Amino acid sequence: MSTATDQLDPHLDRSFFGHPRGLSTLFFTEMWERFSFYGMRAILFLYMTKAVADGGLGWTEEYAGPVYGLYAASVYFLPLIGGWLADRFIGAKRATFIGGVVIMLGHFALAVPKIQFFYLGLVLVAVGTGFLKSNISAMVGDLYGKADVRRDAGFSVFYMGINLGAFFSPLVCGYLAQSDSFSNFIVGLGFDPHNSWHFGFAAAGVGMFFGLLQYLIGRKNIATVGLPPSENPRLKNEPAGTNFSTAYLTQLGILVAAAVAIVILSAFYWDASTAITKVLTPVVVVSGLVAVILTGMQDKLSVSDWKRLGVIIVLFTFSTLFWMGFEQASTSLNAFADKLTITTLFGYEFPSSWLQSVNPIMIIVFAPIIGYLWLKLGERQPSDAIKFAIALIFGGLGYVVIAYASSRLGADPENVAGSKVTFWWLVLLYFCHTIGELCLSPVGLSSMTKLAPAKMVSLMLGVWFLSISLGNYIAGRIAGAFVADSAVLTSTFTKVALIMMGSGILLALVSPFVNRLYSKPQVMTPMEP
Repeated sequence: MSTATDQLDPHLDRSFFGHPRGLSTLFFTEMWERFSFYGMRAILFLYMTKAVADGGLGWTEEYAGPVYGLYAASVYFLPLIGGWLADRFIGAKRATFIGGVVIMLGHFALAVPKIQFFYLGLVLVAVGTGFLKSNISAMVGDLYGKADVRRDAGFSVFYMGINLGAFFSPLVCGYLAQSDSFSNFIVGLGFDPHNSWHFGFAAAGVGMFFGLLQYLIGRKNIATVGLPPSENPRLKNEPAGTNFSTAYLTQLGILVAAAVAIVILSAFYWDASTAITKVLTPVVVVSGLVAVILTGMQDKLSVSDWKRLGVIIVLFTFSTLFWMGFEQASTSLNAFADKLTITTLFGYEFPSSWLQSVNPIMIIVFAPIIGYLWLKLGERQPSDAIKFAIALIFGGLGYVVIAYASSRLGADPENVAGSKVTFWWLVLLYFCHTIGELCLSPVGLSSMTKLAPAKMVSLMLGVWFLSISLGNYIAGRIAGAFVADSAVLTSTFTKVALIMMGSGILLALVSPFVNRLYSKPQVMTPMEP
């Protein structure tokens, strides 16, 4: 009855295509933030591994993979801290703005052709994303009541904004970084053509600037969401819990100091060529401890809360395995596209980084189709756990495709320039990964806002992004083993395929036990992927 009442309530804000107007502000903020993130991501690994003579850093894949993995893991780990800070102190709205400013400064730092600014830029982008990522998602959830049937559809609309930015950014940043025509253009302006990579990074910073600008213009649309806990009316009926004390701050400070100490000691213990690889393991272990301790700092939870947190833990684990495969798009699969793929269409040779736009455009095309499928199934639609299992199986199928393509290196009849295969193999892989992503990512975001206790929404979204962090870490380690060799790549991709598909089958088998921990989700709307 409450759901029906919410659905028909004439007082509900429906000014943005049937959704609250605040969704428009958050939609375009996230679109521009993802433009900056995916634009930089499309060229980052290629820049790291490109020869110095071509304007890159000249690193090997063995070195660049773990470095990229550490950066990407930090990007998705730090939202755990940013979410906790917002839940406890500054609120999601203020944290989102702070994060956007820091991200913008990070991209502009990457635009400076100095190695010191390269590292500074990566740190700033990671820290800024930590403030923004989970908190902007939490505000989307705050736009809707608990029984509002528009919630899942709202997250699907929000997810479309993510992919609009992700589609256009590799085209823009990739063109600036890799295109010969743009290199010739900047030569005419007196610039070194090898600095074209840094114009790509600068374009990402400009994108984040536009995101901040429209966030400020539309701030009145989100005036009632993302408030600090002391001003949040949604928490007024929540039972009072333990107040923040200096003991909490002391624990957090010790934890951060321990993480820094492990990194520094490891770097001194191992020689410089392997230090970055060796320090990754203790960093990830400390990340896990942070997650446990920060969760333990929260107020006492009910039995129902703990059951729902149990579901989050299960989804978190299998989500990590999915992102392990999916996030190789920007590393090993990007290197495969650059070194082993014929990137020619209708006689035009395009930058390899443009293939990073295939997944986002497929998301835009197929999201409504997948959502309509869930709608038609109605009460018979699969549970979240089964959707995750489907995602893992499709992710594994993508690696079956690329493993087969790797086995054909040097044998493709379209090959006219050495040991390469057509780029259509990667397109087919990205199709499989797109279907998998649509069954997992927006569903996971929505599930976190529904399952998390009221005082822990931003924190639990941070936990969700922690699964992506660990997936990126593993993906980076796999990318470090990239070798342009048919037998090696076939073996590596086959192992990834077996892990993902096996995990999907396992999750499907245990899904009945997971479903007992919480009630069946609400019926999705047509936009729900």
